[in-house]
Amino acid sequence: MTARIERLVTSGTFSLDGGTWDVDNNVWIIGDDDEVLVIDPAHDAQAVQKAIGGRRVTAIVATHGHNDHVNAAPALADLTGAPVHLHPQEEVLWRMTHPDRPADRPLADGDVLEVAGTALTVIHTPGHAPGAVCLYAPALRALFSGDTLFQGGPGATGRSYSDYDTILASIQDRLMPLPGETVVHTGHGDTTTLAAEAPHLRELLAKGS
Repeated sequence: MTARIERLVTSGTFSLDGGTWDVDNNVWIIGDDDEVLVIDPAHDAQAVQKAIGGRRVTAIVATHGHNDHVNAAPALADLTGAPVHLHPQEEVLWRMTHPDRPADRPLADGDVLEVAGTALTVIHTPGHAPGAVCLYAPALRALFSGDTLFQGGPGATGRSYSDYDTILASIQDRLMPLPGETVVHTGHGDTTTLAAEAPHLRELLAKGS
């Protein structure tokens, strides 16, 4: 059976640098009727488990360590027995939410995770956070971008551990060489495509030159 992409939207708060904001997060579930991989379980582990149903969870992946992307990860790991994968450079952010519970497995650029016969390649895209990653599934023509790339431009870089020039470079060098028809499944909001976002990136780069 061909892997499919499912989206669950959960609501909660994002906190950093002394501020707290209400947010809606996209939780991505990739797999088939037997097994799935979960990206960025946010806010409500029970809701994510309900969406998974009786399927086996092969991995839980955090695209970065901000609390709204990882706050339900340990609970979901306990419910499903699946390991939580996180880039080592995100440990400082992860520990703000889970000081006594480390992630289970490290992510590195070029790692390949497989679920339901589908390969997802880890792409390190620092900028929104130092260890931010995207997952690219060419067979699905899909990129799971976390908070690196949104409809309309890059993720926010106005808070601690983020950098604007770095996120632009990540998008230009690591994401834009991928096929333009690739659908970008974002951490918040609507999907887009790399082709649709290319003009925004060119405009931002021109302003900075």
